[in-house]
Amino acid sequence: MGNGDCEYPSIDGDCGQPHRRVSVPPAQTFLNSFQSSLKEIFFPDDPLRQFRNQPPSAKFRLCLQNLLPALQWAPSYSLQFFKADLVAGITIASLAIPQGISYAKLANLPPILGLYSSFVPPLVYAMMGSSRDVAVGTVAIASLLTASMLGKEVNANENPTLYLHLSFTATFFAGLFQASLGLLRLGFIVDFLSHATIVGFMAGAATIVCLQQLKGILGLDHFTHATDLISVMRSVFAQTHKWRWESAVLGCCFLFYLLVTRHLSKRRPKLFWVSAMAPLTAVILGSLLVYLTQAEKHGVQVIGELKRGLNPPSITNLEFGSTYVSVAMKTGIVTGVIALAEGIAVGRSFSMFKNYHIDGNREMIAFGMMNIAGSCTSCYLTTGIFSRSAVNYNAGCKTAVSNIVMAVAVMITLLFLMPLFHYTPLVVLSSIIVSAMLGLLDYDAAIHLWRVDKFDFLVCIGAYAGVVFGNIEVGLLMAVGLSLLRVVMFVARPRMRVLGNIPGSMIYRSLDQYPNANSVPGLLMLRIDAPIYFANSSYLRERISRWIDEEEDKVKSSAGGTSLQFVIFDMGGVGNMDTSGISMLEEVNKRMERRDLKVVQIKLWCWRIQEGR
Repeated sequence: MGNGDCEYPSIDGDCGQPHRRVSVPPAQTFLNSFQSSLKEIFFPDDPLRQFRNQPPSAKFRLCLQNLLPALQWAPSYSLQFFKADLVAGITIASLAIPQGISYAKLANLPPILGLYSSFVPPLVYAMMGSSRDVAVGTVAIASLLTASMLGKEVNANENPTLYLHLSFTATFFAGLFQASLGLLRLGFIVDFLSHATIVGFMAGAATIVCLQQLKGILGLDHFTHATDLISVMRSVFAQTHKWRWESAVLGCCFLFYLLVTRHLSKRRPKLFWVSAMAPLTAVILGSLLVYLTQAEKHGVQVIGELKRGLNPPSITNLEFGSTYVSVAMKTGIVTGVIALAEGIAVGRSFSMFKNYHIDGNREMIAFGMMNIAGSCTSCYLTTGIFSRSAVNYNAGCKTAVSNIVMAVAVMITLLFLMPLFHYTPLVVLSSIIVSAMLGLLDYDAAIHLWRVDKFDFLVCIGAYAGVVFGNIEVGLLMAVGLSLLRVVMFVARPRMRVLGNIPGSMIYRSLDQYPNANSVPGLLMLRIDAPIYFANSSYLRERISRWIDEEEDKVKSSAGGTSLQFVIFDMGGVGNMDTSGISMLEEVNKRMERRDLKVVQIKLWCWRIQEGR
């Protein structure tokens, strides 16, 4: 297998025709090969291509546009675009305000932080994000992760100040981690969370979030901090004497209202605004109902007084010197990865609908910078939200200005409208969360996985079970572990196929997939569909030997059968080979020689290895 000339048949011939001699490509130097490999790993999109052959002024302008993508569309922004963005921004603000308050409660944080987190981060993303449709804000899964991971070390009720400061610190580390991945172009790390694991993890987390909301719907004062199914259900049924029927009836009514509006919007997409306005309408109706009937005195819990004013600075509250800084760092990295995976997936989905490109690494930088800025302005973790982005898209947004409009609407709310939320019942917030979480139970995706790939379905179920019966951390570890196991399985156990001839043609296909294909007497043709290197060379050696033994046993068992003479390897799927792979093939070749078998390797067309190579 050394260097030399390879003999290829003519294109319109077969292996028995005269061969053409083709020179082997010249060997590359180690430095050139190393540089090429690094470029393919970290710069597959060649981001510096646009700077080539440009004057200094153009390079400076392009650099600014890469740093602040808003400068790309700002010069051509028109009044027509602003009208569309204004409608979209007001629409998503009506969804952001009740969702922000609800998700902050889910994270065991003051409700006002949900509104703070819908003010500063959207402004940062509007300038630095490359997506026109993504609407940013707090998300339920990251909120639950924050409550679960920080709550193990610090009780939010006993030490609320330290818990609050640690949430800011975790947000800072999440932003730093996200921005670092983008700057170092390491976004491919997020791709190790496969689609199947994300579907299972999100569905499991949604299930737990829904069960946690039984506390608010049933009006319970004390509830377990555990997130597994058994602990939650035990906490619910151990307090049946404390269930408040007023709260339960109110919660079920509002949940039914939210689900009906969502179903209506799905059936008639033009009525998307009905579903978008439903949470805010529920908050207004719930507040009026509590105020008029004085339900607060009958056991219906309310938000209470919310502080009026814009985000106070929190940079001095970051707990870098605390003994809990390691917990904040771990929480930030875990929640940052989950938020990053969701945000980039949302951006890519809607960019596909509108046929434009978003830069994943640039999105990571934008998410990271908005979380770093948010941690310094009393915000907790934010990312792109699918439900809010879908409303933004359906409302006809044109640019990221819709995020700015949403931020302005939240600012007005913070300055002037906060007293109106005093009588908002917590049960309405629980209903809003449950309604949003039911959308994450993607049954169709699970059914599709079952039909297409049973192993992917098992990965999905494993991630779901880890979250529901363990906890969020166990589920996340199982999701990552199963994704890596899937990668290892593909690498260490590559597919090999025995090929046969399709009758009446020169085409060879897998005997397992094509029942009408016939094996050629005296010949065993094997196709390897993966690179050959140290991780799979031993497996391939053993698999090849077993196939040869099986073929010889088959010949012996059939009277008058042609003995095996040739073993042909179809190497068309082998894109790379290391020294372990070369040694393995040399060893296989020697074994075949001892058994009087001739080995032939083919790639693209049939080519013969010259004797001595």
